[in-house]
Formats: sequence, structure tokens, C-alpha cells
Amino acid sequence: MQVIGLCRFSFPALGSFQTEHETLDDRRRHLYSPARLEERFRLFESSTLPCFREHTDEDFELLVVIGDCLPKDAYDRLHDLTVDVKQVRIVQESPRTDKSHRHIMKDILNAARKDPDQPCIQFRHDDDDAVSVDFVERLREAVRDSKGLMERSTIVGIDFNQGFFARLNADGITAKPTHKPLLGVGLGMHIAGGCKQTIISFTHHRMGRFMPIVSYTDAPMWVRSLNGFNDSRGARNYDRELSALSPELEGEFIARFAIDQSVVRQVHGAP
Repeated sequence: MQVIGLCRFSFPALGSFQTEHETLDDRRRHLYSPARLEERFRLFESSTLPCFREHTDEDFELLVVIGDCLPKDAYDRLHDLTVDVKQVRIVQESPRTDKSHRHIMKDILNAARKDPDQPCIQFRHDDDDAVSVDFVERLREAVRDSKGLMERSTIVGIDFNQGFFARLNADGITAKPTHKPLLGVGLGMHIAGGCKQTIISFTHHRMGRFMPIVSYTDAPMWVRSLNGFNDSRGARNYDRELSALSPELEGEFIARFAIDQSVVRQVHGAP
């Protein structure tokens, strides 16, 4: 079964962020400011890419969607960071004012389906977060676990609701284990053949209103990054509850997410 992930890397669409702007030019200036882009790249390099590079199930595609107005030096840097991750495909798309962000992403996901008449699994992923290295493997297992439900339902959510809020910077990693249903990270969707709905068609925390959700609580499956340009105001409130990693947790971050604290310090401490 085809597995498709969608990761928007500073894509300048209106209506896609909690922090809004009046025009696309305002959005571009915000997203492409040197300080913000630098932070995104460092988080992408130290958090997002390692977990996908080390995935136990390599049979998936991660679409990294960028605006065709992304500065060339940023595009070149993104290309160089992802060139060795065979599952990553950079997709350039023109920002538009006549089409909603959700419709743009929906078209990209549907175009990526090799056989629209066959079911697929989709997931969304932010460019500063991480999932467990067995995330795709677990998505496939979830489909097998609930075979009857998947066959009877057009769309089914698959939610891994255990993970960590964490801050990654030059000092290392501080984190807090947490339970958060339908957060967005660690969330997938099984879509029947012939259905044109996508995981981006729904606001993640409201998915349970529109489809059955299969939830798993057995293991931490994601790391939600807190950072200087985090778009979620609520997530930033967790910052005061974070603690330095114990030696045991440091090992768990390496084993489960391929996030190495020494690499985090190196990447975020670079001039």
C-alpha cells in the first residue's frame, strides 16, 4: 500500500497558519526572514530528517512542498540536506490567492497517488517535528489491525497520541513526555480507493468529527518542537515544563527518533 507524507517547508499560502497576514508578500517576508529560515533549517536538519533517514520501513514518499519563490540559496540548502534521503521529493508550487491552501495541498497529494483506485495511507508532518523511526511501519500495522474497519470506511484516522514536547537548541534538548490526541504529528489517515479526500482536507484536531479514529498509546511516537517561531501559541505554554534529558531519555531519543543530542548541539551551535 502506498504511503505518502506531506511536509510544508515555509510554503507561503494564506490561511494556513495561526499567525495571519493580509497579503502574500507579507507572508513571504515573514516566512523567508533570514532568522526564521535559519531556525527552520537547523530544526529540519537535526530533528525531521534524521528520523526519516533511519526509518525501518523505507517504502514511503515524503513530499516537501515549497513555494517557487523560495530564495535560491534556501532551495539549494534544502536540496543538499535531502539529497541522500531517497524518500524525499521536493515539490515546488506557486502560491495563489484564487485557491485555498487546503485545495493546493489536496491537489498535490492526489497527484502523488500512483493508483487512485487503490487505498493509500497519508500523513502530514511539520518541518520542525520528528516521528519515531518505525512510524510508517506502525501505520501499516494499524491498517492490518483494523482490517474490517478500513474496508468498511472511506476514511479512517490513525493516531499515535504519546510523544514529547521538546526544545532543541545549542544547549541540547529539554523535553516533557505528554499525551495529546490528534495533535497533527504522529497522525495518519487510511483513504479508500476512489476517494479524493486527503489528510490535509481536515483540521487535525477535528478529524474525529468526520471519521473513525484508531488510537495507540503504547509508545512515544513523536517529538513536537517548541521554538522561536512556533506557530502554535498553545504549544509555547509547555516550555516552562521542559526538563533536561536524563541519560535514559537521551538514549530513547536516539533509538526512537534518531535525534542525537550531540548533533543537536553541533547543528544549533554553528555560527
